Amino acid sequence: MTSQPSSTPPDIKTLEEIQEKVLWLATRIVDAANHDRDTGDGVKVGGHQASSASLVTVMTALWFAHLDAADRVSVKPHASPVFHAIQYLLGNLDRKYLPTLRAFGGLQSYPSRTKDPDPVDFSTGSVGLGVAAPLFAATTRRYVDAHFGERPRSRFVALLGDAELDEGNIWEAVADSSTEGLGNVLWVVDFNRQSLDRVVPGIRIEQWSQRFRAAGWHVVDLKYGRRLHEAFARPGGDALRRWIDEMPNEQYQSVFGQDPALGRDRFMRDAPDAVRDFLEDMDDEAVFTLVTDLAGHDMVSVLEAFAQCDAVTDRPSVVFAYTVKGWGLPIAGNPRNHSALLIPAQIAEMRTDLGLDEQSEWDGFDPLSDAGAWVERRRAHLTRPSRTARPAVVVPADTGLRAAKPLSTQEAFGRIVVGLSRDPEVAPYLVTTAPDVATSTNLAGFINRAGIFSPEPRQEWSQDPALKWVEGPQGHHIPLGISEMNLFLLLGQLGLSWDLSDQPLIPIGTVYDPFVLRGLDAFIYSVYSGARFVVAGTPSGVTLAPEGGAHQSTITPSVGLELPNVTFMEPAYGVALDWLLCDAVRSIALANAEPQPDIHFEDGSFYFRLTTRAIDQAPFREARDRLGDAVIRRHVLAGGYRLVDADSLASQGAPTVHMVASGAVMPEVLAAAAELAEEGVAAHVVDITSADRLYAAWQRTARQGIRTATTPSVPGALRTIFPHRAPIVTVHDAASHSLSWLGSALGMPAVSLGVDAFGQSGTVAELYRAHDLNPGSIVNAALAVLSL
Repeated sequence: MTSQPSSTPPDIKTLEEIQEKVLWLATRIVDAANHDRDTGDGVKVGGHQASSASLVTVMTALWFAHLDAADRVSVKPHASPVFHAIQYLLGNLDRKYLPTLRAFGGLQSYPSRTKDPDPVDFSTGSVGLGVAAPLFAATTRRYVDAHFGERPRSRFVALLGDAELDEGNIWEAVADSSTEGLGNVLWVVDFNRQSLDRVVPGIRIEQWSQRFRAAGWHVVDLKYGRRLHEAFARPGGDALRRWIDEMPNEQYQSVFGQDPALGRDRFMRDAPDAVRDFLEDMDDEAVFTLVTDLAGHDMVSVLEAFAQCDAVTDRPSVVFAYTVKGWGLPIAGNPRNHSALLIPAQIAEMRTDLGLDEQSEWDGFDPLSDAGAWVERRRAHLTRPSRTARPAVVVPADTGLRAAKPLSTQEAFGRIVVGLSRDPEVAPYLVTTAPDVATSTNLAGFINRAGIFSPEPRQEWSQDPALKWVEGPQGHHIPLGISEMNLFLLLGQLGLSWDLSDQPLIPIGTVYDPFVLRGLDAFIYSVYSGARFVVAGTPSGVTLAPEGGAHQSTITPSVGLELPNVTFMEPAYGVALDWLLCDAVRSIALANAEPQPDIHFEDGSFYFRLTTRAIDQAPFREARDRLGDAVIRRHVLAGGYRLVDADSLASQGAPTVHMVASGAVMPEVLAAAAELAEEGVAAHVVDITSADRLYAAWQRTARQGIRTATTPSVPGALRTIFPHRAPIVTVHDAASHSLSWLGSALGMPAVSLGVDAFGQSGTVAELYRAHDLNPGSIVNAALAVLSL
């Protein structure tokens, strides 16, 4: 991973002066949040002074001596105060924010792309995810460079705590073939050997190092500082090295935070005679300084490690930087210092020792000083150019899907994506990915046309007449192993390519719907970070009858409905899906284009829940003929439309009920409506294409009424498809509560049918009957709600 240095680095004393200022500001940021601000609720604000301190040297070295403007960095969650201190010194954060850590509208607890006032490359907080994100951002950059020409070279850096390596998603990302050979990736492990609860009794660096090497990574152990290396080189120094290596971690950690005499005593406990002899002529201060000389706090060693990684260009690098939690603070090495706070007296002493007072404590450097001049040079060097302004990709309103025969939404989805790939305006930006389920989620046709992405052309050795997949740099499908976490992390970074790689893309992913939940943490992480993509969960529900309960999703609509920055869709018919999917792609294309201040994009990402059940498309055609294209399209995009209109029967005084459904259960609802009509009941059938959009419309009007102390109105989208007050039956191949809110929204009695128990193997008819989704049960529900 090569770099072009901006200028001659300053001397180490200047960097150490900057480091001292960063440590103070980071520590004071947390202190101010806890001791200067009255929250009024008695709840501890918190913060992580010790976890910040352990990375001060590494982060000072990065921002003030190593990074270039195009580089992107993910910062360990608990080191956010260090990040904000650095951004303040570089002029990227207003001074007024320094005392606002964890305050409303202030600095967030952990770095946030969407909430923090200073520029954050990668959100972190859910440990492990922010670590893997730069890896997939580098994968995205490799794809962008291959398709659109090389961007200015970027290094993608992750700063992580050693305990984060317990997160399984990290190893799923490291092992995936899509991340191989990324020589512009650097991970720096804050190896302080302490977790949240304790000093870790046994350290696992050898195990972790072997796993990285097995995945093809370049590994650097940054353990001993310059003083220790010099000592090891002297006669007898090998005994000192063996003792440090063999000493229990708890004993070594207990040396820190002590006065030199006690620190020496703890270090020498049970030490071999050779070690005692080697250190005999050194005073306590010298021994303490020597044996606590970890390379993660030695500026020269850290910069040398970075340079070593820069020289390795054919694979990712990881540096294990040995540090001490709480370095430079009175709580250094304390086994319970994870969330410990310095008391006001300790802050006052630290302030005095630095020559500061309460008036000057937040000051940066004098611009005429060596440190101030260097900080200004780094500010100029790290300033990024504005994002390239591009017109929005013109996306068609539909692909002209023909649906004369019974059709499943999964099959329709595959045909629509192929249709989009035929559009010369859209095709260059389409990129798909799937966790080894591309063929079984109907992406095969697209891949036949667009190919599989590989950094280098690959020979195809097996011939399949149905799958003509060519692998090479111009392919548009990025294959993944079976990891839903990787799917959503890659989708997230593809969906941020407009920012991190200055190139808009239109990412589409597929996954078996029940396994959306296996990737949910990464799904949340990506949309919280502001990513824009389409994901199709298919097949879904107990409609996937023979597969049994392990493959039958029930609560995924609730996830889609409740997850912010995601619009959930579950259309029943192919043409409706065509309109919705093209509209989603259009929204992503518009949002990714040059900033348009008059347009506010609320949708973010889009989640389509689909099925392999083929259903008759005639009812949709009849509704389309009745309503006209313009009206039905508008209603479909708004979230729902009236599939069957029973006004003629209702006008004769017949009891009226709204039959509301979404997705694959529509044939059963239509059959129930026909049976009710024969019994003299007017049953309107409403097809909900996006419960999410209807729910959001209801909530907007409700909240507006609450905030203005006025009577909330029924939103237009709901008024249009429910023009008359009547009881409601909702039917959904999902948990029954997913549509049950409609009764409250319309102020009418409601009975909700759905799947509220685990499924099992069987036929569709058997599963629907078991969960009351069959026509007879729906009819009975309608009669029951009418009695209310």
